[in-house]
Amino acid sequence: METIPFRTLTICGIEELSAPREHSVTHVLSLLDPEWPELDAFEAYGDHHRTTLRFHDIIDPLPGKVMPTPDHVAAILRFGTELADSGAGLQDGHLLVHCHMGVSRSTAAMLSLLAQALPEEEEDRLFARLRHIRPQAWPNSLMIGYADDFLGRKGRLTAALRRHYGHQIKHEPSFVDWMSSLGRSRELEMAVVA
Repeated sequence: METIPFRTLTICGIEELSAPREHSVTHVLSLLDPEWPELDAFEAYGDHHRTTLRFHDIIDPLPGKVMPTPDHVAAILRFGTELADSGAGLQDGHLLVHCHMGVSRSTAAMLSLLAQALPEEEEDRLFARLRHIRPQAWPNSLMIGYADDFLGRKGRLTAALRRHYGHQIKHEPSFVDWMSSLGRSRELEMAVVA
């Protein structure tokens, strides 16, 4: 089965960055709040390439907050293109994508990178891969919508996201209260529960 060209794919939150890893990390995509300080955890990592983007994990405008934009998702996809063009990770690479909790921005970024690397892969299978990497994945819907447009998926990623949300609610009902408390009710309304 074809996959993104890294031996290991990891998604995590900030608190998990210092956890021991079976394979050393070679590439990092950090998605941080704009006001968050630089992270000390990476000082303990070996030689690695790191790209940092700063925006908040929101889906509606809020005063003083930076929403995910098409430019942010374009930067994530450029990161993926640069990795593919460099041949990075083909043998022993370990790509780590993280955000604050490892639930929304980072999972949306990883799904975007998977969809980019696997243009023929069916969308529901991409989300199944994502759940395998990070079972608690709840990708930011704005980011997935932008990726859908950039990758020419014609709404199929967004449709699969609706089914993914439904899957997550069915298997972990606590998502309903959690996402409601974060102001993400619109995503709950998107969910298609089988």
